[in-house]
Amino acid sequence: MGVAASLNLKMSLNINKSKVVFLGFTYVLLCLSAALVEATTREYWIAAEKVEWNYAPSGQNLIRPKMGLGVWGKALVYQKYRYIQYTDDTYTTQVEQPEWMGILGPQLQAVEGDSIKVHFLNRADKPLSIHPHGLQYDEANEGGDMKGPGAAVPPGGTFSYHWEANSDAAPGPNDPSSIVWLYHSHVDAVTEVYDGLIGTIVVTKKGMERAETHPHPKDVDKAFTTLFLVFNENDRGIVKSGQREAYKSPEEAEEGNLKHTINGFIFGNLQGLEVEQTDKVRWHLIGLGTEVDMHTAHWHGQTVLNGGRRTDVVDLLPGSMVTVDMTAKTPGNWLYHCHVADHITAGMLTRWRVVPKRSLSMQ
Repeated sequence: MGVAASLNLKMSLNINKSKVVFLGFTYVLLCLSAALVEATTREYWIAAEKVEWNYAPSGQNLIRPKMGLGVWGKALVYQKYRYIQYTDDTYTTQVEQPEWMGILGPQLQAVEGDSIKVHFLNRADKPLSIHPHGLQYDEANEGGDMKGPGAAVPPGGTFSYHWEANSDAAPGPNDPSSIVWLYHSHVDAVTEVYDGLIGTIVVTKKGMERAETHPHPKDVDKAFTTLFLVFNENDRGIVKSGQREAYKSPEEAEEGNLKHTINGFIFGNLQGLEVEQTDKVRWHLIGLGTEVDMHTAHWHGQTVLNGGRRTDVVDLLPGSMVTVDMTAKTPGNWLYHCHVADHITAGMLTRWRVVPKRSLSMQ
C-alpha cells in the first residue's frame, strides 16, 4: 500500500470514528431530552379553608319552579370546608374555577409519566390532609392512615405532597385518552368528605396531550366532572341567614339536612354544563357517600360510550370513578340527573345544554 493510500485510509477511519462519536453523542442528548420531557413536574398550591356553602343560590327549584324546594329548601346555607387553588406560595391570588365545578376542589392535571407536587396549606380549624386515589406515592406522601406529617397537617401548617402519574395511574387499554381519580382529606375521612374536602385528578395518556404545557387530551372538545353525593348536614352548623324556615319536627330536620347534590347543588342550581353541537364531550363521573349513595347518572337527549358500551345511564357506587364520552348532536336544554326515584324527588338533578355550533366568524 502506498503512502498516499495509507494516509487516505487513516483519514477515512478518523472521519468514521468522528461520525460514530458524533452520532453517539447525539443519541445521548436525545435520550436525555426525552427523559427531561417525561419527567415533567406539575406544581399546585392548594389551601383548605372554612366557607359558607349555599346549596341553591337562586333560592328556587330551577327544574320545576312550581314544586318549590320542599323540605330540602328550609335551610340552604351551611358551614363547610373547601380546597382552594392559588397561583403561588403567597396564597393570595385564587385560581378561578369554571362555574360547573361547584363545590369540587381544583382539578389537577397530569400526563402519563409526570410527577405532581401539591403544596398544601391548612387554613382551617382542624387537622386535615390530601389523599389521592390512583396515583403512586410512598407512605410519607399518602396523606392518610396517620403516616407522617402529611397525614394530619395542623391548622396553619403546610406540607408538600409528591405523587407520580406513572403507567399504573394512566388510562388502560380499554380506557379513553384520559381518566379521573379522586382526592380528599383523610384525617377523619367520613366527616371530611361531608365537609366538602373533595377534588379530582385527570391523567391523560402519553402522546394524547395537546402540548407539554397543555395536558388536556387532544381528542376532546369539552370535559366536565360531576360528583353525585348526598351531603349529610345533620349536626352541622346552619348559617343563620341561610335558614329560610324552621323544621317542623326532628324527622323533617333529619331529611331536610340530607342534600342530594350534583357538585354541591340541588334542583337545577348547578350551572355551566354547556357544549356546542358536534362537540366531543368527556364526562368524568364520581360517586361518594354511604349505602344510600347508589346513583345512576342519566342524560336526556344523548347517549354515551362507557368502555365501548352504548348507554345513557351509568351506575355509580361510593368511591366510583368513571369516564365516558359522547358527541353532542341535538340542540336543547336537557335534563341530567340521578335516576333513583327518591333522589329525583330530593333534587339530584340539573340541566346540560347543547347550543348550535357557532360559525367560524364568531369563534
